[in-house]
Amino acid sequence: MDKVRKAVFPVAGLGTRFLPATKASPKEMLPVVDKPLIQYAVEEAISAGCDQLIFITGRGKRAIADHFDVSYELEIELERKGKKALLEQVRAVLPSHVSTIVLRQPYPLGLGHAVLMAKPVVGNEPFAVLLADDLMLADEPVLTQMVHQYEHYQAGILGVEEIPLEHSSRYGVVEARNWDENIYQVSRIVEKPRPEEAPSNLGVVGRYILPARIFHFLEKTQSGAGGEIQLTDAIAALLGERQVLAYRFQGQRFDCGDKLGYLQATMTFARLHPEIGPAFTEYLQQICQDQKMGE
Repeated sequence: MDKVRKAVFPVAGLGTRFLPATKASPKEMLPVVDKPLIQYAVEEAISAGCDQLIFITGRGKRAIADHFDVSYELEIELERKGKKALLEQVRAVLPSHVSTIVLRQPYPLGLGHAVLMAKPVVGNEPFAVLLADDLMLADEPVLTQMVHQYEHYQAGILGVEEIPLEHSSRYGVVEARNWDENIYQVSRIVEKPRPEEAPSNLGVVGRYILPARIFHFLEKTQSGAGGEIQLTDAIAALLGERQVLAYRFQGQRFDCGDKLGYLQATMTFARLHPEIGPAFTEYLQQICQDQKMGE
């Protein structure tokens, strides 16, 4: 059985919903407390056993590669000043056993095209896809949960959650039958359907484990919704040949591609932060108390 060792991070998007903050800085580098979104996703992949990270970048995304590169000047300065704790944090951004590869997506042709660009590196192995916009909070990392399901069922795994039907046009939505605890056998997947056309309330979020066979279908996929090559369309074609399962993961997802979701994530992770959590929680409680007194 092939292990899931390679993780693909499509990070070429423009981040227009966060302009002007993302005019010169990648949206994946937006911080949640003291770590950028992309680092949370990378840590999740590494925890799941991935040791080869593939970043599909675009113009203006150099900061992502730099973040996971060695910063000699910074390390020397921290060491000189005796700031050992900070030095350890900087060096832990990318463990020594993990390698990175950066590929440039020349045109914004969609998620499917971004994933296809990883084909020469992935080869014939199964691989994970993580969208950094979807920040996960779980006792066991979500991708780790999905790797367990992959190892058990030996099938493609889509991370899903129950969504309000009125939000179906934001997701790929699966038609599936319950097969095991939190596992569904997928018979159909539709990209961004209208609520009245959605086959279920199970929306695919930014976590996938896919067989290398998906590249065959991505190469044949024509432009779909939004004029882009959709990963959903390739998965729909793969269903005609192989079993694909949906997994309702245990944990909480924050849509950090949305301003409200990003703020919710920031507040939640700040409350859980080992350094500032208690003080920040006390601050929020004081705000609520002041607001009640003012009503």
